[in-house]
Order: sequence, then C-alpha cells, then structure tokens
Amino acid sequence: MAIVTQARPEVISHWPPPAYVGAMIKRHIHLTAAALLLCLSGVADARTTAQEDVLDGQLLPGWQMKSGAHMAAIQLDLAPGWKTYWRAPGDAGIPPQFDWSASENLKSVRMHWPAPTVFHTNGFLTIGYTDGLVLPVEVEPIDPSRPVTLRATVDLGICHDICMPAFLDLSADIIAPGAPDQAIRAALKAQPITAKDAGVGNVSCTVDPITDGLRITASITLPQQPGEETVAFETTDPRVWVAESTATRTGKTLVAVTEMVGPTGAPFALDRSGVRMTVISDRGAVEIQGCPAP
Repeated sequence: MAIVTQARPEVISHWPPPAYVGAMIKRHIHLTAAALLLCLSGVADARTTAQEDVLDGQLLPGWQMKSGAHMAAIQLDLAPGWKTYWRAPGDAGIPPQFDWSASENLKSVRMHWPAPTVFHTNGFLTIGYTDGLVLPVEVEPIDPSRPVTLRATVDLGICHDICMPAFLDLSADIIAPGAPDQAIRAALKAQPITAKDAGVGNVSCTVDPITDGLRITASITLPQQPGEETVAFETTDPRVWVAESTATRTGKTLVAVTEMVGPTGAPFALDRSGVRMTVISDRGAVEIQGCPAP
C-alpha cells in the first residue's frame, strides 16, 4: 500500500501533530521489507490516478424534522474496491476532516456515522467503508424559517492498492420541508446501537501512565458479538493519538487495551466521561460512552 503525502497546505499545518508523528514512527517501526517494497511500487500508480476517476461526492438535501432541524447527508461514491475512512480511521488510516464555515444560516452540524468495517492490510488495521458512504448530517439552522445554504469542504483519504488524499467542495440549498430519502434512512438505521440496546453491563477503565502518554485497559460486560470484535477508542481531544487496541474475551467480559499519546508526548489528564468505545463486529457496532474507574 502506498501512501501519497501530497495534501493541501492548510491540512498539513494542523495535522498530524508532532506527538502523532512520533507515535506513528514508534508504533510502525516493525514495517517489513515486503511492505516497504509494496509502498514504493504503488507511488507511480498513485501519480497517474485522478481523483475524479475514483471518487464523486454530493450533498443530499433530505428533509426537515419535527424539531425544525434538517436531516441531510454527504454521499460519497467510490470506484469498485476503493475505500475511505471512518471518523476514527485506525492505526494507519487517514482521518476525514470537514469544514462547514462557508455555510449560511447554519447554527450546528451533527454527523450520524453508520457502523464501519474493519480492514487488515499489510499488518495494519484500518476502519472505514468500501465502494461508498452515505453520512447523515443533522443540520440545525440559525433561523428555521429560512433556507440553509450548506457548504462543506471535505479532506479525506481514499485507498485501493494505493492510498491518496482527496478533496471535495460540496454545496446544497436546504429548503423546508424537503422529502424523505431512503438512502439517508438506511444510513441512519445502520448506526451503531447503544450500550443499553446491546445489553452492556459493567464498564470500567484502568488508566496507567506510560513514557509518552497513557495506557487504557477497559473491561466491558457485553454479550459475545459475531465474528472478530474490534474496540476503537476515541477521546474528546482530536490532538490525542490512539493506538490500535488489543481485545480479549472471557465469557461475557471483553477486555480492550490501548495506548494514547497527547500533544505533549507525556502522561496527561484524561476526561473519562469523554472516552468513547465502539465495539465493531460482523453484526455492526455497539457504542459505549464514558469509561469510569473500577
């Protein structure tokens, strides 16, 4: 897999943070010679692959809900076999970034991510979607009586045998009442289920300092999920790099361990209530918010 490092200057300026780079180097020093050769062999192919040949995107205007907010969506169409990444893309994925600042009459945006898929490539775990994605976007207007002009710039990574950064500039007029959209409804239905609905019992986390951050050991009482269970950790601070977790199970107890590196490259204070854990399996995903002390 080749990773093409070309990107827009404003993206490079704030991502990745220095601690992230250091962590990536430390975690990935075990790359094999075969994987490096594969990376190098893909660079030429990446230079001859145009974004428009493998990616198309649009904003779906959706409909107005009873609350006065609108349910719209970003639709990404990828060429067969291509993939893009979830909000927490895994140890070697490319995190998507969204900028809504050019929109008009927009108060807030909330994204409703469908459950993703876990990929294992060249010894790396990544998390995302193949062939395409409909990402529901809950749009709250400043003035509900007026239309919203929704404008989004999207920076994302797309991969097949090669990986390349991509950029989309999308816009749509969101006008009430709109109309139901089956693609958006299906994506909403595909969201991770809640801890309560999944039958999650006790949840606790042990937090231990390490040289450059923290080690988190989460214990989750959860019925066995079908197939392989992958636990993705997130925090409220986007500057914190989170390593791929290891998960083991004993009966109804799932134990997941990860490491986190903050922007200072040293142990830091963790907001336990802001820790989000998503258990991804063949059935879909379970989302668990908060990880209190034992």
